Amino acid sequence: QVQLVESGGGLVQAGGSLRLSCVASGRTFSSCAMGWFRQAPGKEREFVATISWSGGSTYYADSVKARFTISRDNAKNTVYLQMNRLKPEDTAVYYCRCTMLTMFYWGQGTQVTVSS
Repeated sequence: QVQLVESGGGLVQAGGSLRLSCVASGRTFSSCAMGWFRQAPGKEREFVATISWSGGSTYYADSVKARFTISRDNAKNTVYLQMNRLKPEDTAVYYCRCTMLTMFYWGQGTQVTVSS
């Protein structure tokens, strides 16, 4: 079992930056491939970024590429999402997810609102 808690969301003006954090409980965090997803009102949850268990491999949705950076610190059981040059269309609830073998574990989400 892995429990995830996101933080760092808030209200920011377009062009600004935020850094989201997701802290995991348990000793198995380093076995998780971690990802960030987001869900805007009235829309389906969508993929944002993912990072391998070692941090050596990352992948981004086209909509955030070159603006967002995913990273992790396995010693702190934490994955980060640095979000720069934010746009109003980035407004959503952001969720982190651990993928471990065939299991998925989700956090409760953190709200990001970007004003124009």
